[in-house]
Amino acid sequence: MKLKSYANGEWYKSSASGIVLRNAINGENVAEISSKGLDFESMLEYGRNIGGPALRKFTFHQRALMLKDLGKYLMDRKEIFYTLSAATGATRTDSWIDIEGGISTLFVFSGKGRREMPNSHVYVDGDQEVISRHGSFTAQHIYTPIRGVAVHINAFNFPCWGMLEKLAPTLLAGIPAIVKPASQTAYLTELMVKHIIESKILPEGSLQLISGSTGDLLNHLNFQDAVSFTGSASTGLKLKNTAAIVENSVRFFMEADSLNCSILGSDVEPGSDEFDLYIKELTREMTVKAGQKCTAIRRALVPAGRLDAVVEAMIAKLSKITIGDPVNESVRMGALAGLDQREDVLDQLSRLSQDNEVLYGNSGDIVLLDADVQKGAFMSPILMCASNPTTSNAHDIEAFGPISTLMPYSDETQAVELAALGKGSLVASVVSNNSEVATNLALGIAAYHGRVLILNSACAKESTGHGSPLPQLIHGGPGRAGGSEEMGGIRGVKHYMQRTAIQGSPDMLTAVTGSWLRGSSRNTDTIHPFQKHFDELEIGDSITTGKRAITLQDIEAFAELSGDKFYAHMDSEAAKRNPFFEDRVAHGYFLVSMAAGLFVWPEEGPVLANYGMDNLRFATPVYAGDVLQVQFTCKQKVNRETEDYGEVRWDTTIVNEQGEVVANYDVLTLVAKKAG
Repeated sequence: MKLKSYANGEWYKSSASGIVLRNAINGENVAEISSKGLDFESMLEYGRNIGGPALRKFTFHQRALMLKDLGKYLMDRKEIFYTLSAATGATRTDSWIDIEGGISTLFVFSGKGRREMPNSHVYVDGDQEVISRHGSFTAQHIYTPIRGVAVHINAFNFPCWGMLEKLAPTLLAGIPAIVKPASQTAYLTELMVKHIIESKILPEGSLQLISGSTGDLLNHLNFQDAVSFTGSASTGLKLKNTAAIVENSVRFFMEADSLNCSILGSDVEPGSDEFDLYIKELTREMTVKAGQKCTAIRRALVPAGRLDAVVEAMIAKLSKITIGDPVNESVRMGALAGLDQREDVLDQLSRLSQDNEVLYGNSGDIVLLDADVQKGAFMSPILMCASNPTTSNAHDIEAFGPISTLMPYSDETQAVELAALGKGSLVASVVSNNSEVATNLALGIAAYHGRVLILNSACAKESTGHGSPLPQLIHGGPGRAGGSEEMGGIRGVKHYMQRTAIQGSPDMLTAVTGSWLRGSSRNTDTIHPFQKHFDELEIGDSITTGKRAITLQDIEAFAELSGDKFYAHMDSEAAKRNPFFEDRVAHGYFLVSMAAGLFVWPEEGPVLANYGMDNLRFATPVYAGDVLQVQFTCKQKVNRETEDYGEVRWDTTIVNEQGEVVANYDVLTLVAKKAG
């Protein structure tokens, strides 16, 4: 089978001979791969001119719903992917991480996009900036999609997840992607892309696929394009230094080599729950995907006094790991991705053996279930121990397989120093049940890692584990880990957008952002805003309410009703001793309730519910005798695409008789759409 590329809206099969890809379990031919003949420059132009405009026609919410639909479509076909995934050497559990874990990123980004982003084409970033004295000149930061293509260069170990975890935030941002999977397992990526294209859920041009080399693709990138790379640091740096990338300041996100560590806290005793958790976690990270995970534990830091106990427990665990054909349900660990990959790991093992002693495992004969060691890319888990943890080459050499090195440490200071010798990693974990120990270690190593897991028995049952990147959290790390951050929820979406400071009059910026800014015009008419359906409301629709005088009886009645009898509300002399108050002060929450009494339309109407408040601040104390009123303005509308109602955010400002702002906050309501 010759793998195809998807370019310029068509499937393309190269007529040139290519690299033969083999089954990791039995060595049989799976596919042949070549991209020779592809016009890479035209692929970029197609993405920019066809895919980009097509995606940008949709709002963030509409693109989020595409991700949801695509996730459902792929999940319904997951068994097709599982069948082929076995050829990569993966067990069912390994494939679950890759296939269903990858698809789940689509669902997470879909949900976060609809909850945390507006249903518009502009993402407002942060608060309005106060620039001028009288408010006629203001500023607001916004994000908009870049006008180029995102090139995704992925690693061999997760042919589905690696594609989808990059694709989800990219598409949500409104950016078309060109996906280049690692050749070794590209047949599984190609299969999933075929189903994505067949679904017709994404606009044409949103997704293109290169099966094989990228050729001269990177030479044609411009400043509006982006590259997201996962792989070795040496390859990443070479690509990053491509002339076009350097000269055009192309965004380049790299997730590279990572010598992740896990630290057993000095408080953990053998036989404790935390000790057992550490052994379980280390064993899992050595054997899942045969250790072919960028987040796997390469360095296991343990207190010197616990080393013998850890060695004994690890050997007992590893000796129970069954290796062989993943089709056999008894198999716990499958093969590496290919014989070349195994040779590379064995070469790194040879180098590691110069500084570290092998405690368990061998690189030669191993007992397999339903498999042949001569045909498949199998190897034993290898547990090593650093003779001198400070100078060990395990801080510099990553064997991308089932190999981990134990490193004894004397105290927490040395543990932090050893962790730092990895020169930057994706993830570290600390196993401890002592908050002081955990705090010292976590804060000590945080600067060297993108993610830190603190694990103990309290969270173990629900913990996703050391080696599981989550779409809600950043996946990246400093230094040799690449210095980038993938996913991270909406943070990852922003990678593919441009942040711009927009300056001008409040009215002009309200028009640009689609969100009412302070100082903008208010639209007042005889119809109360709460009488308008979602479709009828306009940004800036407003009322200025009648006035209400606050009395001492109001303050005391609210105190009795709420039970809040804080001294500043009840005792005049005590309140005067407080540096912030001149006398008994009204409750802040009474003011919020009072404001609702002024601005709410009491009759049945389109407003269905109040579901919260944001950004509540009390600015000026209110005393008995003060007269208050409310300025209530439609600030932002968020259309819920699949519902018969939308969300409306109202700017709510309470002012006193001197015109001073007493309180400011956003009221959130659900408002019915007009029937039909």
